[in-house]
Amino acid sequence: MSFTPPAAFTTRPTLRGTFGMCASTHWTATATAQAVLERGGNAFDAAVAGAFVLHVVEPHLNGPGGDLVALIRPAGADLPVVLMGQGPAPAGATIEHFVARGLDLVPGAGGLAAAVPGAVDAWLLLLRDHGTWELADVLAYAIGYARDGHPLVAGAAATIARVADLFAEHWPTSAERWMPDGSPPAPDTLVRNPVWADVLEGLVGAGGADREARIDAARTRWMTEVLPEAAAFIRRPHRHADGGDHPGILTADDLASWRADYEAAETVTFRGWGVFKAGPWSQGPALLQTLRLIEHAADEHLDPATADGAHLLLEAQKLAYADRDAWFGDSDGAVSADAVLADDYIAQRRALIGREASPLLRPGSPDGRSPQLPPLRTDAAVADGSTGEPTVDRSGQTRGDTCHIDVIDRWGNAISATPSGGWLQSSPTVSSLGFCLGTRLQATWLLPGHPASLTPGRRPRTTLTPTLLTRGSEVIAMGSPGGDQQDQWQLPVILRILVGGYTGQQAIDAPTLNTTALIDSFWPRTWTPAGVTVEDRMDAGVVAALEARGHRVRLTGDWSLGRVTAVGRDADGILWAAANPRGAQGYAAGR
Repeated sequence: MSFTPPAAFTTRPTLRGTFGMCASTHWTATATAQAVLERGGNAFDAAVAGAFVLHVVEPHLNGPGGDLVALIRPAGADLPVVLMGQGPAPAGATIEHFVARGLDLVPGAGGLAAAVPGAVDAWLLLLRDHGTWELADVLAYAIGYARDGHPLVAGAAATIARVADLFAEHWPTSAERWMPDGSPPAPDTLVRNPVWADVLEGLVGAGGADREARIDAARTRWMTEVLPEAAAFIRRPHRHADGGDHPGILTADDLASWRADYEAAETVTFRGWGVFKAGPWSQGPALLQTLRLIEHAADEHLDPATADGAHLLLEAQKLAYADRDAWFGDSDGAVSADAVLADDYIAQRRALIGREASPLLRPGSPDGRSPQLPPLRTDAAVADGSTGEPTVDRSGQTRGDTCHIDVIDRWGNAISATPSGGWLQSSPTVSSLGFCLGTRLQATWLLPGHPASLTPGRRPRTTLTPTLLTRGSEVIAMGSPGGDQQDQWQLPVILRILVGGYTGQQAIDAPTLNTTALIDSFWPRTWTPAGVTVEDRMDAGVVAALEARGHRVRLTGDWSLGRVTAVGRDADGILWAAANPRGAQGYAAGR
């Protein structure tokens, strides 16, 4: 028997229709994407237009200097593919360089942590190959909001307030950009970014004889003219998260040698559905491993709202993330997804799941090698384990995060995309461009020989992890912000939809939880043994049962965890969409 959704209030309906559906972490991006569909664009035109709007309206969650991972399934395609927009470490980003500057971790803020920005080039690549619209039409929405203004979302206003002293004392260009009156703006203040509008108009005006050539010209201008200007700016010494002043190391040569691309997706089958993720240069295979670890459990034991279900999910994820922390990366020493998903290895790992919560970090040996782990840090003063989001200042109290967008159209094109990085609080704003560079290198280790070690020319192991699921003609595209918690917040939604029969909105609204017993992917890289965060709406008996089994439970508020959005197509061709209500920012639209 399966578990069933409660007959309970949902914050909004699961939208249903036949024309097209969009969902994202900001209502303006969702509305933009839907507007493109209404004007005849496909899902990829809509996603790109919405994504460039996300750069403008969620500047504390992503920016043009950041990165991107997406799963796309063009109509009629047999399999989804990965749109890879994660740039590599610069040539000068050696462990020796960082250690010589007195560092034992890559700082969480500042130009030293900048990888090659990949998001913009990836979006333009997608538009060229799978979209139908002209670049000028796609970018018109973002240009309009940047030039004419948009109401500043409350989360961005709060972020600016938290870093106001840093801006005023050390990052004057950021203070000029975000606090022109000398103080943080209030929520809903109309803010403009005319220099960024100028940059986008410059991309549109790059030339080209036809649509594809015009997009390629924009890509070239972005990588060889715009980003080198940002790299030159960030090489001036400036304050970093460690409290020191360092120059950045990204150069024009680093930018000239890289472009976004496509990759095959990794996949497992769960309850008859194909589940597709990016490779072990992301954290995606950890979700696939978790699904394999729990696939033999009875349906009723997969209910996250029960003590047995919650315990099983937490313990399986702890094993999968221990493997992530020991084995995932973009180096020659990284493990293959096939190795951590192999039948015999899964059986070995599944046997470790007991009735009690394990307080240990237990990576396995999927290919016979001994695992290598960095030193474990448990300093609660700098990380409370509440969100798993990137830390960007010395106190650990100022955090960045991520955004997400999903689109499905009437032709069957679908995309799940998670852009991030390049937050307004990542590094000083480049005054002439209106944005800053990202800090993804903080997810690497200054530890020689680890699969996720800082290595010039290799990608940092990203947390960005969108999901696409298929079963015949059925499709689900979903994702979430949340750093290390992205897949952890998607897992209960997946189980509630596939096993419990929940609608998308019921699954997203339901109380959720996640483990913090993993190594934080972001500075200062802490670990909370047996740690669990749980929304207060979770049944008190379940919380007590988890504590009795040895889980260190931390209640975080009624609506505090999980920021999943999703779209899909049912077997009868009906499209649907649902969005996260937490934070009063994400919305879905469609008809």
